[in-house]
Amino acid sequence: MKPRAGVAPLNRRALFRAAVGITLCVIGIFLARRESYEVRTVFATAGGCNMPTDIYEARSGTPVGSVVLFHGLSANRKVMAFSAQEFANQDLRVFVPDLPGHGKTSGPFSPQRVETCAEALVRDLAARKAILPERTLLAGHSMGGAIATRVAAHFPVACVIAISPAPMHPAPGVSRELLLFPEPPVLAAHALVLSASWEPASIRQIAKELVTESVNSTNRFDTIPDTTHVSILFSHAAFEAMRSWTSQILGTNPTAPFPKNMPAIGCIFGIVGLSILAPPFLREMAPSRDAPPAPDSNPPHSFPRTALFLALFSSLAVALLHFFIPFQFLHIFQGGYVASFLFLVGIAMSIVHRQAVPRMKSFFSSSTAASSAAAILLVLLYGAWFELTFYEAWLTPSRWLRFPLLALVVVPWHLAEELFLGDPVSMPRFRRLMHFLAFRTILWLVLIAAIFYLHSGQFVFILLVVYFLLFSLLQRMATDVIRARTRSVPAATIFGAILLAAFALAILPVA
Repeated sequence: MKPRAGVAPLNRRALFRAAVGITLCVIGIFLARRESYEVRTVFATAGGCNMPTDIYEARSGTPVGSVVLFHGLSANRKVMAFSAQEFANQDLRVFVPDLPGHGKTSGPFSPQRVETCAEALVRDLAARKAILPERTLLAGHSMGGAIATRVAAHFPVACVIAISPAPMHPAPGVSRELLLFPEPPVLAAHALVLSASWEPASIRQIAKELVTESVNSTNRFDTIPDTTHVSILFSHAAFEAMRSWTSQILGTNPTAPFPKNMPAIGCIFGIVGLSILAPPFLREMAPSRDAPPAPDSNPPHSFPRTALFLALFSSLAVALLHFFIPFQFLHIFQGGYVASFLFLVGIAMSIVHRQAVPRMKSFFSSSTAASSAAAILLVLLYGAWFELTFYEAWLTPSRWLRFPLLALVVVPWHLAEELFLGDPVSMPRFRRLMHFLAFRTILWLVLIAAIFYLHSGQFVFILLVVYFLLFSLLQRMATDVIRARTRSVPAATIFGAILLAAFALAILPVA
């Protein structure tokens, strides 16, 4: 009877974890979707761009004007939903497209094509009388803010709001390789440019110069306090500034209620909830060996030696990629570069640790099959959550076509990483996590050095560093569960490669 006595506490603990995880997800859904808006989706076909476009109707049902709202790089129309709801509360009809290569719009992506398609959409809406230019506001965030200013320079509208616009000319700390667009436009009249206070000073200065160098005195620049490049999209201070501007130009109601939805916070609640629910799910999916959990035949390697080799091979890889990028044919914006980089570094590191490399047949076992299925289900689960709350994360057919090859290309890196990290039970969890973060930091620093010294132009590694960090932490937590459960290097390798491929395809534009 004694073994049974230990089952009840275990079950209670599992039930408690499940209850907490589900509760957090429910709270997340409530926060993200507690206020409904009338939204319909159409396909904007102007210029052959075929962009799914959400239309938010004015809250009162009687629009006093229109807004065409553009998202940033590695974003999509879902990210702009909160801003669209804020404009709809001011009785404006809002058009939010997925720009080429983003969200549900097929590629190819290039800054020039995005600008062309954005202008084609605005001109088509005006030609169809869906908007009146003299009652229309062009707005956007980051790349979208730059596009709004560029389109308004060629097509007259009532006003422009550029939220943390992407830099469009070089400056100290901002080299030409980091620019999406080669030169800034002449800023149209009645333009409001907002910058986040926690952005680099050089980026704020470039945004300010859009206004100070314009010939029109009706333009204004503001810095929104206590905001980052992303959080400015959800700042009440930013919306107060925008409301004042639209009230002045379009006569909208400056006291309209703010949206009650909190998509970013709701998304975070759900991520935490899913992270609590995921480990038991992964343990059930991955088969366990009957042997007791002891260190496997792959102990961790010397940290200084591994770090030295990693820095050396990473530097050699970016030097080679300066001349040729093997996997550029994947046509993922800057994804071909990172895939090639990880492939080269992974191969070199695996050769260094070749004595520990498992046999090829071990990659075709029940453990790897179960771990692959668990990874795919996890991708679908998190993708569904992001779709529900904050971001379009479902992979489109064009992205799924790239998925198998991309996952295969990053296998050498994940294999090498599993080899030099060693078995999870062979060292304290925190120490192992610090080693993991140190190794990935070395990769990141070498990639950043390549931008400034080799002019690689792969600025996505600066722009998305926070997202890569958060993903890396979640990926390592999940992969360690698989590794500890199966005690299989190949199973953990394939699992991690699938997660990275899906993440890259979800956030990087199709080029």
